[in-house]
Amino acid sequence: MSTASIRRISEILKETPDLHNGENPAKDMKDGSVDFNNVSFSYKHGSGKMVLNNIDLHIRSGETIGIIGSTGCGKTSLVNLISRLYDVDEGSVCVGGKDVRDYDMEYLRDQVSVVLQKNVLFSGTILDNLRWGNENATDAECIEACKAACADEFIERFPDKYETYIEQGGTNVSGGQKQRLCIARALAVKPEVLLMDEPFGALDAQTRTQLQTELLETWQREKKTCFFITHDVEEAIILAQTVIIMSARPGRIRDIVKIDIPYPRTQETKMTKEFMELKNEIWSQVYQEYLEVRK
Repeated sequence: MSTASIRRISEILKETPDLHNGENPAKDMKDGSVDFNNVSFSYKHGSGKMVLNNIDLHIRSGETIGIIGSTGCGKTSLVNLISRLYDVDEGSVCVGGKDVRDYDMEYLRDQVSVVLQKNVLFSGTILDNLRWGNENATDAECIEACKAACADEFIERFPDKYETYIEQGGTNVSGGQKQRLCIARALAVKPEVLLMDEPFGALDAQTRTQLQTELLETWQREKKTCFFITHDVEEAIILAQTVIIMSARPGRIRDIVKIDIPYPRTQETKMTKEFMELKNEIWSQVYQEYLEVRK
């Protein structure tokens, strides 16, 4: 058993990454615009089933984009290509007008910050965790990020406040608190593009509404591009300027819906005729996809 384990560890240590920097990789980004130019992608690079197929999508810097669709339709795969967690099989993904393959990977991932569906905190103080992506962040910048993520209110109730020690995995904070700390950590990096995979799932309704309001104000004030994945049609309409409806046949864009309802969008907005019509339009397409996948 021990010999086999040592052999496996040795194999892992000898693995060479599939992704690497090219010659003279770029370390400057013009803005947060994102372009998918006829992108096709599979996890086995041409030898497996296409997860995304012929995606052509162009997002201006500063836009807020909601991505919705049935399970397995390629939502997470789509956003993972923006931070170059994988390389495309065909076409190109560009951020700030440059192909992501032309950037220094560390620089790119500093500029494209990610909040995962399953968030992880590390052992150390709250400030240590907030500086994980930006070790030079000042106390003031960390506090500002926490206010935008609605984390400041519970941090201030801890006896040691921002010096509170977090156990490995964040076992001494609640799921909602962990979620907000991870959002604050992503904001503290001050990225050009923010990618969020179902970021509000662990929150109660009141905290969710408050956090969405704060984040919208931050995104609009700082003109940052944001992509968020959700299964909640109402959430998509409240937050996004554009909603992308994904199709699982395989990994195509079924429709792109522009949301022209002016900000701020409140609970009262949900009662308007325009909101209800948009909700019905998007939901009917998502449900139709669900039925077609089940055939």
